[in-house]
Parts: sequence; C-alpha cells; structure tokens
Amino acid sequence: MSRPLIIVESPAKAKTIEKFLGKRYSVKASLGHLRDLPKSQLGVDVEKGFLPKYIAIRGKGEIIKELKEAAKKASSVLLATDPDREGEAISWHLAYLLGLNEERPCRIEFHEITKEAIQKAVKKPREINQSLVDAQQARRVLDRLVGYKLSPLLWRKVRPGLSAGRVQSVAVRLICDREEEIRNFVQEEYWTLSGLFARDDGARLAARYQGRGEEKAEIKSREEMDRLLRALPRGDYRVESVKRKEKKRLPASPFTTSTLQQEASRKLGFSSRRTMAVAQQLYEGLDLGAAGTTGLVTYIRTDSTRVAAEAAQEAQSYIKGKYGEAYAQAERRREGKKVGVQGAHEAIRPTSVLREPEAIKGHLARDQYRLYRLIWERFLASQMSPGVYDTVTADITSDKHIFRATGSTVKFPGFMILYLEGEDEEARKEKEEGLPELAEGESLHLLSLDPEQHFTQPPPRYTEAMLVKALEEKGIGRPSTYAPTIETVQTRGYVEKEDKRFRPTELGELVVDLLKQHFPDIVDVEFTAEMEEKLDDIEEGELGWQALIGDFYRPFAATLERAEAEIGKVELKDEITDEICDKCGRPMVVKHGRYGKFLACSGYPECTNTKPILVGTGVKCPVCGGEIVERKSKKGRRFYGCSNYPACTFVAWNRPVPRECPRCGAFLVEKRVRGKGTQYACSREGCGYVEAPKAKTTRGTKKAKGQEMEEAEPTRVAGEGEPPVEIRLS
Repeated sequence: MSRPLIIVESPAKAKTIEKFLGKRYSVKASLGHLRDLPKSQLGVDVEKGFLPKYIAIRGKGEIIKELKEAAKKASSVLLATDPDREGEAISWHLAYLLGLNEERPCRIEFHEITKEAIQKAVKKPREINQSLVDAQQARRVLDRLVGYKLSPLLWRKVRPGLSAGRVQSVAVRLICDREEEIRNFVQEEYWTLSGLFARDDGARLAARYQGRGEEKAEIKSREEMDRLLRALPRGDYRVESVKRKEKKRLPASPFTTSTLQQEASRKLGFSSRRTMAVAQQLYEGLDLGAAGTTGLVTYIRTDSTRVAAEAAQEAQSYIKGKYGEAYAQAERRREGKKVGVQGAHEAIRPTSVLREPEAIKGHLARDQYRLYRLIWERFLASQMSPGVYDTVTADITSDKHIFRATGSTVKFPGFMILYLEGEDEEARKEKEEGLPELAEGESLHLLSLDPEQHFTQPPPRYTEAMLVKALEEKGIGRPSTYAPTIETVQTRGYVEKEDKRFRPTELGELVVDLLKQHFPDIVDVEFTAEMEEKLDDIEEGELGWQALIGDFYRPFAATLERAEAEIGKVELKDEITDEICDKCGRPMVVKHGRYGKFLACSGYPECTNTKPILVGTGVKCPVCGGEIVERKSKKGRRFYGCSNYPACTFVAWNRPVPRECPRCGAFLVEKRVRGKGTQYACSREGCGYVEAPKAKTTRGTKKAKGQEMEEAEPTRVAGEGEPPVEIRLS
C-alpha cells in the first residue's frame, strides 16, 4: 500500500520526523539543494530578462533518482524544507524535478521538530509561495552577477583567486574603515578627580568631582588639575541633595539568529559558523534515551522575537513553580516589531522549558549542552519579571564645588537570578555599590583626593560578535549569511584575527580602496541595505524580481566596462625578510596563503622553497630543547609547538611564558580566566600551580602609549588649622 512521502533537507531531521509519524509516512532527505546555477559559467541570461539556468548539482544524481522513484510510489508528496526563502526555493526545485503540480498543496511548514508540530503540519499543506521563491532567486542572481563579473576583474588586476560580493565586500569595508579610524585617531588628555569622604560614624564613600556651580569640570592637563587642587576647600563638606529612585531593568528578548551568534561569541567563545552548526543539531533533533529523538529548539534562522502563546504560558507556569509568583511576568511583554521581520517566525527558544539543561546533559555533547543551556536560560529569563534597583545620587558641596556620589543596590533580582546578557568589553561599566545612609545637610569630612590622568581611546577593532551586530544594525545581508561571510573574508586573506579581533590585511585594504573608487555602490553600506529592503519587497509580492535585477545591472555593467579600461595592473610587493633560503641562498619573502602568511623564496619559480613563519616564545621545548614557537591550525586556531617539528611533536594550546614554576620547575603558560583576567599556570599536568595576577597597591597615572606607568606617591597638603588631606599625585 502506497504511503505519503515527506521530503526534508537533512537525514537527521528525516530520522526524527520518521519516529514521530511511524510507518504511515515515508520520509527522505534531499541533502539540501539539488539544482543550482552552474559553477563553470555565469548561468544567467542577461538578454532574456536575467533568466537563470539551473542544472542538477554534480554528485546529486543518485539522490534525485531515488527521490523520483519514491515519489512515483507515493500516494502524495509533501515538501518539508526549512521555513524560509532558501527552504521555499529548495521545495520549488524539488517540485520541478519530481513533476509536482505547484498549484496543488504540497508544501508543509513547521518551526519546531516536535511530535505535536509535525502532526499538525502534515494536516495543513499549502501551495509553494512563489514570492518567497522569487526573493531567493533575486538574491542568487544578484550575487552571481556581482561575483562572476567583478571577481575576474580582481583576478586580472590584482591577484588570482580573489572574490567580491555584495555582503562580503561591505563587511571588509567596515573592518577597513574602523582600522582607518584607529590610525587617524588623535589622543586627547583628560583628568578626573575622586574624593574620599567620611561620616562622623566612620562610614566612607567615594564621589567624583563635577565642577563648580553650573560650570561642568573639563580638566585637560596636569596644570589645570593642580590649580583645581589648590582651589578646593579642605575640611568639612555638606550633603547638598540626596535623590533616591527605583529603576527597573528589563530582561533581554529571546534569541534571534543574530543575537544568538553574538551571545555565543561573548559567553562561549564560539565562532558564528560553530554556533549555527551546533544550533542546527539542536533543531533537527537528538536522541534523549527513553524520551526518543526530539528537536530541542525552534527554527534557528529567524529575525523575530515573537513567542507563541502556548510557549509563554508554559514558561510562566514553570517560573511560578521554580522561583515563585513574584518572578513571573505580571502581564505578557509585547515585543516591538522591526521592519522586514517575518511575522510567521518565532524567536529561537527551547521546544519545552520543562526539558531542563541539567536533566538532558548526559545525552548531549559539550557544545550542544552549553548552547542549549544558553538558549534555555535566555528564553526563560525573557519571560520573567524585571530586576529592580534602588539608586541613590548624592551631591556633596563646599564653596559651590560639587562632588557626586552614586550607588545602587538590587532590591529585587527578577530575571537576573537566572541570566544576564553579555557585553562587549568596551561596553562594560564600573559596578556601582550601595552608599551609606545620607541625609541632606549632613557634614562629611574630606579624607583624600585622588586625581587620575586618562587619554581618550580609539574605537576598538571588531570582535566577531561586534561585527555581526554592526551588520545587522546596518541592514547588511541576513543573519543566516553572517557565518559564511565572516569565514569567506578570512579565507580570501582580506582580514585576519589578532587577539580575537579583526584587522584588515594589506590585500583587504587594497581591494576595498579599489572598489570604493570604481564600484562605490558595491561597498556602500546604505545602498546594500536598500537592496535588502527591496528583496523584502519581492518576498511581500510588492516588486518583481527581474525589475530589481535590471535596475541594478544596467549601471553596474557600464561601471564594469569603464573600470576594465581605467584600472591598471596592481602590484602587491612582497615583504623581504632577513631569512635566507637554505636551498639557493636568496632572501625569503612573506607570502599570503589559504592558512595565513608563510615564507617563500624570492627566486620563485626557479626555487620553490617555502617555510612557515615562526614566532618565538623564548621558551625551550621540554622534550628536545628546541624553541617553542607560535603556529596556526588549518582552521586558524593558534597553538604552540616545537620548532623542530616534525622531528618533535610537542604541542600546547596556551601561550608559554619564559618563567619557571616555583613548585616543579616546568615553564608557566598564560591562561585567561573569565572574571579574573590572565593567570599563570604550570604547564605540567598534575602540578596544579596557579599564580593570580598581582593586586595593585597604588593607583598609577595613565600614560600615552609607549610610556611606562608611574607609581603614585601620596602627598599630604593641609591649610592652616585644617586636618591634612591626602592627595595622590604622580
């Protein structure tokens, strides 16, 4: 007896769905796309309305044959690819290959792989959404025209193997623009002044100098600070005003694709690609033992923060039972809808909050557990009540000079009992603590003044989380494209990571400058964002995809022709080193390859000798006595190995430092510990020696880059008949 055939994209998803539906349905996987534009040619007929030429993807012949045979035997065919543009296009291609009538309901959609969701979906098939398909076709054709027309120009003018693209080129530009900001940054000096005050009962509090009267303090030099210190009254000050407020802190929304990538980068150290790979496993379903194979999270490619009513109700019940009534939301929080967000999608959330991370930890791999826990905690926290702070601001005055003390204490933790959103390093603020009880008119004794020199800092280089955030905020690409985009710009040698931050290579800056000069639209942030909005219009059925491509291509083709004539051959000079080729005696030069920089003989092609670039650590290998040097794996991860490799295979993942362990004599390594900074630990397994960072006993004066920190020596200054006030100055 024939059965309905369901076609999904991955075998893991097929296996999960098959367990839910039993023998009533046959479930098979397409393994992603089966048709695409050919790799060997443009595949777009520019003269015939940009008609794409689709062909079967090489190596997919057996799968297509198997699916066709299964479709012939089936009573009906249901296409269950992912619920987005890409998934809709895969279903459209499948319908063509299998000869299905697209006007008949053959498409089913679900946003979580649970038994209830699948059983509900198979009862409600719909027609293929042609507007979604057209939006995906428009993106595919647009990217093909840019990539296949512009990349060959870069091959001829710069270097073979380069590529350009709508999203990747803008991503590189953002990194290059940030580097230019850093280079052009002019450091400015400024000073702050803190005062330490005491009440009669001995309670102390610190306050920051604000200015005199209505005039706000802007102290730009040591001389200005010295004048202020001489002018400040000594002795008693008065509490001029005390303001108390109650502030609420709302929980972060549940994850979208972009915020998941950002938070996994900050809290787990995951790359965007790693995050999406693990999230896909959680979505498709994992074997939970007696509970069977189950999808643990909802669909992972979404820009919506909407939560289904049933999921919100389940979360509220769980919160009340686990934490108490006060921690549940008094009323359901309404998320503001952003332009372009697909309303049918939900945020990324656990398919059931009752499936606690600790309860299923034994069935998950380490990365799966960590990411699931992050998603679970973020979602549950988003459904909890706000945190409440009591804040106090007190102005302390004498002769119109104002010092301001601020403090806050947690009155009610709310969602913070479970989860706090991560922050990028430069966004972190000093933690405020509570102040002692103060009353207006109360006298305080000035104990010490602590002037501190600062210098303004340039904007930081992008981390992966910061770059993803910037791309999303500027409307560049879509969250599902960020992981491959970030990988591509590194693989092409346009950017490289240094201390987990992106910096452009010489090649990246050269290509961006070339594109800015001759193809300004391709690397223009606003133009690229507008193109994304027009793709959304196609999805909504408000714009024809061929009209969009035509409006883009005509000026692009003219610019391409002009650039071909104007751009001469760009010579990238190799960096000559002091290293001498041990085969022919000529100097070695720095070359750029797929896995980063390496040394090559300047006599190429007569001499093909190459060597890795070794960065020494000054630490001897404990196995053979050679030097331990810095290396990179094929995936770009930094590690440390012996310079005598392959004769010696010693490796270490943490950076060695030229210091011996006082306990056993082995070398120490640097270890970064969250919340504690860098620590030094013994490299010998079993020793266990850890050296905490040395605490600062005095506050240093911050100097410009390249200068040493000076120790601040306390200086006592007192007026006639006044108690001495300690002023810390370098």
